Amino acid sequence: MGANTVEIINEISEKLQKGKAKEVTALVAEALEKGVSPESILNEGLISGMNIIGEKFKRNEAFVPEVLIAARAMNEGLKVLRPALAGAGVKPLGKAVICTVKGDMHDIGKNLVKMMIEGQGIECIDLGVDVAPERVVEAVKESGAKIVCLSALLSTTMMGQKDVIDALKAAGIRDQVKVMVGGAPVTQQFADEIGADCYTLDAASAAQAARAFFEE
Repeated sequence: MGANTVEIINEISEKLQKGKAKEVTALVAEALEKGVSPESILNEGLISGMNIIGEKFKRNEAFVPEVLIAARAMNEGLKVLRPALAGAGVKPLGKAVICTVKGDMHDIGKNLVKMMIEGQGIECIDLGVDVAPERVVEAVKESGAKIVCLSALLSTTMMGQKDVIDALKAAGIRDQVKVMVGGAPVTQQFADEIGADCYTLDAASAAQAARAFFEE
């Protein structure tokens, strides 16, 4: 990579961290024009910027609104980049199904995790909130997703995560997916009890864990 290339990629990462969507899209288009590889733009520009924000979020140096605007900037940049990625044969790492479990209407945490996971180059199938276990099973079968992310923000709905795991078992597809659980009342101990594959405390860790599953 030439000096100019490094410069423009760093600038993409920096503008993304500040949530400047228009500037990110313009820079992505400019980088493509200059012949920078779509993969470099994705990994060293967009994903790297999102990871920095994720780390700051973990250390309480950045907060939810900042993460959301950075993620929005990343999504805008991705819109410009996607055709070039497809043309270069760069495929998403894989697919993840994500939802908030039945009876629970909270979506900020789920949306944050979704954006962070997309920030790792993973395609997300977002089923929304208050999702029945059967719907998750259906989505996994339809999409071939390898990860299921379940959010529960209430102690009264967290058993809904177990219901989804039981439904996946009943459908005979439990061993085809990694089940990740999270949300305020959820703990590692609870995750172990219900037989989840992974528990993370925050959205950035969830995204890194999801990426690690695909890289296994």
